[in-house]
Amino acid sequence: MRFDVITLFPELFGPHLSQGVTRRAFESRQVDVNLWQLRDFTDDNYRRVDDRPYGGGPGMVMLVEPLERALAAAKSARVEAMAEAGAPAIIHFSPTGRPITQGLVEEMAGGTGGVLLCGRYEGIDQRFLDRHVTLELSLGDFVLSGGELPALALLDAVARLQEGVLNDAQSHQQDSFSEGLLDCPHYSRPEVLTGMPGQTEALPVPEVLLSGHHAKIARWRRDRALEITARRRPELIQLARAAGRLSKADERFLADLAQAKPET
Repeated sequence: MRFDVITLFPELFGPHLSQGVTRRAFESRQVDVNLWQLRDFTDDNYRRVDDRPYGGGPGMVMLVEPLERALAAAKSARVEAMAEAGAPAIIHFSPTGRPITQGLVEEMAGGTGGVLLCGRYEGIDQRFLDRHVTLELSLGDFVLSGGELPALALLDAVARLQEGVLNDAQSHQQDSFSEGLLDCPHYSRPEVLTGMPGQTEALPVPEVLLSGHHAKIARWRRDRALEITARRRPELIQLARAAGRLSKADERFLADLAQAKPET
């Protein structure tokens, strides 16, 4: 798959594309990322990409013309490189967009990529968005300085789902949201943790994880995921139930959890 990123700050992407486990996807071009510096598509000596908004108000608005040229160049390069059938997805990052979820990421991980628009300032001229954007995405209900961070988050989430990127092919199958639930806790060495600053008691690994009994371990992990999800994101339990993802054993555990005395 191929992603073309139109941005004023392509240098922000370099470290991310060359570090960590996901670099395997980028270096092998399983996820082929191409960066387009928007200022290269201006036609004045000042390389201007923004101007004051009509109607007044603070901030500046990104101009249509440089974006049109950059998008045309990215589309042309995609055709030459991939002989892509049909128009690519044009993705704009905005607080008004659809939330980025694991389900969306999984859907995109099996696709052909798209063009990522990284806005800055007060945003992009609405006429350009209306003409070209096919999908608006949001990283959350907060405001960032630009679209580069959500673009990086999307690239990372898609890259780690590509075959051979993670050391263990089952790793992403146990992630939060993979079954509609939050993830369970994880433990490693030492078996009993002592001697930490301010620690007054020994902290052992849960006994079941040392038992070697795979079925019991799987049930413990499932129960902990259900417990954490029910307490922190109860709406996810309802969605999992509606989707038929909860077993009879899951429902029994949730019923017992609901009847248990609340923690004080």
